[in-house]
Amino acid sequence: MKKILAIVLTFVFIFGFVSCSTGNNDVKTYKVGICNYVDDASLNQIVANIRSQLDKIASEKGVKFEIKYDNCNADASVLNQIIANFIADKVDIMIGVATPVAMAMQAATEDNKIPVVFAAVSDPLSVSLVNTLEAPGANITGTSDFLNTEALLNCLVAVNPGIKKVGLLYDIGQDASTTPIAAAKTFFASKGITVVERTGTNVSEISLAADALIAEGVEAVFTPTDNTVMTAELSIYEKFANAKIPHYCGADSFALNGAFCGYGVDYANLGVETANMVADILVNGSKPETTAVKTFDNGTATINTEICEQLGLDFEAVKTAITPYCIKIETIKTAENFD
Repeated sequence: MKKILAIVLTFVFIFGFVSCSTGNNDVKTYKVGICNYVDDASLNQIVANIRSQLDKIASEKGVKFEIKYDNCNADASVLNQIIANFIADKVDIMIGVATPVAMAMQAATEDNKIPVVFAAVSDPLSVSLVNTLEAPGANITGTSDFLNTEALLNCLVAVNPGIKKVGLLYDIGQDASTTPIAAAKTFFASKGITVVERTGTNVSEISLAADALIAEGVEAVFTPTDNTVMTAELSIYEKFANAKIPHYCGADSFALNGAFCGYGVDYANLGVETANMVADILVNGSKPETTAVKTFDNGTATINTEICEQLGLDFEAVKTAITPYCIKIETIKTAENFD
């Protein structure tokens, strides 16, 4: 009798163990491929918040997101290989951080229809990623960091009344720069302000372009949401600060890396909302083609107080001048990455 009881208990233990193991394997797993365009403070902040929000959603929904992450470092051939690897790995969805990545993913998924969610695409309409913001129309949707160029340039003029010459610093190959640079030219022309354009495609060229703007005697510099300049900001901010030239840019990460003023969206929140869209498509069955592109208020100005002082500007006076054009004003000090 004791032997029979022992055998029964052994089977109960084994069956229970197998049941527990099977239960763990029943967790629904989604493969997510994330490609970042370049290593900079803004884009890295987006990726970090996508990861953390997906972890949170996984815990809440009882699912698992298996993340495959890579960075193409602005190399088109590397980018295409990363996307090919995602396809070979049979990912359930791709996340493209920045416009060039989103465009490459769009092209690579025309036939296989793998859903794509982009993050921080400044102007998804002008680059034909979507039909409309409300109804993208294909297998792609996402979040936009569209820049309110006029509001930022109103801040520039308010802080620098009587300004006569402004520099435009950007990468002519960045699609995100096309619309805001055109808007800036129109804005400054309407006010009789001379514009000096200098461009570059890498850190060294942007550094030389910054030197050229200083030599031209510009009184302020405008850069839109340009990833090439963002990557170079830590290399150029001291040049502008020493020359007493405020640098106005289209993201708070520029101010983190030494620009006088960064203006635009909260990239941490943008990352969270990107993750929410991914989860809605994978877990809830939403369709990218009918999921509206998420846009944000471009009303936060971030002032680097160290640079403000170095430029000889009074922060309280700056705050008063730009308040009519901002939803809120933040302060920051120079660092390489966000905490």
